[in-house]
Amino acid sequence: MPTIVAAMGIGRRTRAVVLTATVAFALVAVVWWSLGRPLGVDSAVYRAGGIAVLRGEPLYDHLAALPAWAPELPFTYPPFAALLFTPFAAVPVPWCWGLVAMTAAPALAVALRPYAPGRVALLAASGLHPVWQTVGLGQLNLVLMALVVVDVLRRRGSAGVLIGLAAAIKLVPLIFVGHLLLTGRRADAFRALGTFAVATALGAVLLPADSARYWTSALFNDHFAQMKGWVGNQSWAGFADRTAPGQAWPLAFAAPAVAGAAVVVRWRHRAGDERGALLVTAGCALLVSPISWTHHWVWVTPALGYLHTTGRRWLALLLAAVFTGWTVAVVPGGQGRERAWTAGQALVGNAYVLVAVGAGVVLVVAA
Repeated sequence: MPTIVAAMGIGRRTRAVVLTATVAFALVAVVWWSLGRPLGVDSAVYRAGGIAVLRGEPLYDHLAALPAWAPELPFTYPPFAALLFTPFAAVPVPWCWGLVAMTAAPALAVALRPYAPGRVALLAASGLHPVWQTVGLGQLNLVLMALVVVDVLRRRGSAGVLIGLAAAIKLVPLIFVGHLLLTGRRADAFRALGTFAVATALGAVLLPADSARYWTSALFNDHFAQMKGWVGNQSWAGFADRTAPGQAWPLAFAAPAVAGAAVVVRWRHRAGDERGALLVTAGCALLVSPISWTHHWVWVTPALGYLHTTGRRWLALLLAAVFTGWTVAVVPGGQGRERAWTAGQALVGNAYVLVAVGAGVVLVVAA
């Protein structure tokens, strides 16, 4: 990843910040390991999934290799992702977190490069809730975002491969295949689909039982159904479950949301604003995905850079204030308490969703 940072034209001072953060995360992993303290809930799940593959254990049942301190979380990624996680079996859980965390700063620098390059933007972005939560959990959101940004905005000739790879690890990036089609890049879109198909087929060949289980039932696991209404799920489906539980009509929002996003993407593409068009697709993905945990909203970092560099600095500051984490911290959450929110609590607790919906309405009207 540091090599990619250099190749992407990242400035020397920004590279120094990236290197400092990377070394710091490595040291944290070593210290926490030496103290025997827990670190990295989600990276522990990645590691447990990789170990399950190596032991021949069912990937979508109880993960026997989860550490005792970790909650009983399921493996929710496609089988291909579990194959990629098998090397994590060779290191302790805190080191696994360290390996994932060490990719965070380089990936963020790469993703911000087309939007707001420089160490100041990088440092400011690291204070946003989705970013530091991604790092703390040991999540891959920043890496997946960087793959998409590079493929859409920086690569030509072989573009699409990185999007296909990201989608094979986590299905949501498949929406960016549609983005490529909308912007007239059919060859890149087919390349992305081909990469996704090859990676998925590899998972099916090496893990046939797990693949059959994933694509028939595990994709819609009970964990997601139980947690859908939790405040940490800032998708439209989560919003609907909190405000109109048991009602199906709010889910009809997905179709007009996708249609409106397509109109705006075409509009911005024709105006030569490829950066803005990509952010619209990312925002649509966060809204229409059944589950968009708060740490999935790392796309707010390039969005802030976009607003700042296009002269909307006050709007960028207001948006940054929303995404510092306080909105989900001050409202009651968990065990269904979201369904008893007052109107004020609902306004604050659904802030991520409402900001995205509001921005979408404004853009559709403008288009």
